[in-house]
Amino acid sequence: FAIFDMDGTLVDSMGFWRRLGREYLASKGVTEHVDAVLERIKPMTMSESAALFIEVFGLAGTPASVAAEMNGVMEAHYRQDIPLKPGADEYLRRLKRAGVRMCVASATAAELMEACLTRLGVADCFAFLLSCEEVGCGKDRPDVYLEAARRLGAPPEEIAVYEDAGYALDTARRAGFYTVAVRDGGREGWEALAARAHEAVSDWNTAEL
Repeated sequence: FAIFDMDGTLVDSMGFWRRLGREYLASKGVTEHVDAVLERIKPMTMSESAALFIEVFGLAGTPASVAAEMNGVMEAHYRQDIPLKPGADEYLRRLKRAGVRMCVASATAAELMEACLTRLGVADCFAFLLSCEEVGCGKDRPDVYLEAARRLGAPPEEIAVYEDAGYALDTARRAGFYTVAVRDGGREGWEALAARAHEAVSDWNTAEL
């Protein structure tokens, strides 16, 4: 049994998220004096980022409406051009051929997961897609993993959780899952991230089952 994160684990979307603020501001004609503001929004939620953009750049709209527009920019990327990470397709096919029952558990909305993974031709590998939105909390709590385990019909110790974020690996490990760190170009060093999991995959092309 396996639970896969999507962003940064199966699909190469983190760069799109990192560029979102700049891309959105450029769509509104704002291209100057943005670097310092983009640095400030790194730890913020989408709504907080939207409120800051309105305050600093005088954008029209409310934090909710600007956040919705920013989400719309990302939605277009999920539907059109976010790619699979190299080798992920074949790795999933190998697991499927081996009879492993798999799902995706992601903070991304279920409909965007489905649109993205269907376009990339791997949606058929998964028994279901589960969004953190459905369980009402993020991966700092184990709810999404435990619900995925319930739907998979297996206890945590029989399920591998694949993640690229250290805090998510910690959450899954504390909940009794077997954890697999997946390399992405995030802020954490790879060695430190790999040390937090039972197993580590630096490249899907060379990953062992």
